[in-house]
Amino acid sequence: MRREHSTVVVGARSTVVALLLTVALLVGLVLGVSVGSTFVPPGQVWSIVAGHLLGRAPAPGTPDLIVWQLRVPRALLAAVVGAGLGLVGSAVQALVRNPLADPYLLGVSSGASLGAVAVIVLGAGTGGLLGLGLSTGAFLGALGAFALVWALARRGNGFSPLRLVLTGVGIGQFLAGLTSYLVLRTSDEQQTRGVLFWLMGSLNGAQWSVVVLPAVAVVLGFVVLQARARALNALLVGDETAAGLGVDVTRLRRELLVVTSVLTGVLVAVSGAIGFVGLMVPHVCRLVVGGDHRRLLPISALAGAVLLVVVDILARIALDQQEVPIGVVTALIGAPTLLYLLDRRLERS
Repeated sequence: MRREHSTVVVGARSTVVALLLTVALLVGLVLGVSVGSTFVPPGQVWSIVAGHLLGRAPAPGTPDLIVWQLRVPRALLAAVVGAGLGLVGSAVQALVRNPLADPYLLGVSSGASLGAVAVIVLGAGTGGLLGLGLSTGAFLGALGAFALVWALARRGNGFSPLRLVLTGVGIGQFLAGLTSYLVLRTSDEQQTRGVLFWLMGSLNGAQWSVVVLPAVAVVLGFVVLQARARALNALLVGDETAAGLGVDVTRLRRELLVVTSVLTGVLVAVSGAIGFVGLMVPHVCRLVVGGDHRRLLPISALAGAVLLVVVDILARIALDQQEVPIGVVTALIGAPTLLYLLDRRLERS
């Protein structure tokens, strides 16, 4: 009886949290479109967006170009990337059975960064390396890193958490070294600044064509992960227990590795490597709504979207005439949060 009551309480709390996060996300999106070098009143933002959705021509004198072509895609991309990082963080933490694991733990982001930097540095002035664009290079780099992790981690008896972590960390450090070498090769100061800015995370190149792919990837990733929520719950209690409950642990880990790697690669390709979001969002959400992935996954997605929309606003207004890389802001927020969470865990243990 007490267990049923506790389940009802947690379910009601999750519903309330989801509603609050949805409202916060809508408010954040409107503010993200309103705030900038030219302030656009929220009422005018709604009017312009509604006009485009309903097929009406923009009124003369309205900042239609700024709102619809520049700021709306950027705000939506921030929400999509944040939601994706929250999802991937929750899945990776279940995959390696560590609540302080990070989406970039498997080395995929390092591969994406290497691919992007190779396009920028080696393809400068030639339209990109082998004709590839920045996002394409980053995505191919992510897939290459994933292939290395897959080939090395599956040797022996399946995908153990320790093998996955050690393989991902090792490959990530190796690829990060190659990335640093490529950065040192360039003698163009402006190009170097551009590479470093991208490596620290940026949504500066957001446009409607860029938003579509990550949005589709995040929706599909959420559907796949949510369908495996019960299996993720079983995985947390140990491989033997999960197998006893009818979960094919090896197959589940393989599926999680594919989904998280591809999704991380897509996100890094459009936004650069943004740290700490996938680390702290699932952990904080787990403290609020519990560890049941049926609730944790959607709440983590909403919380990640809200966080990155707010962080993007701060990155744009923190300095006059200059945008701060998003990774800098997330690090300033995430590092103290991580230390606080670690302190709480040590006190409990």
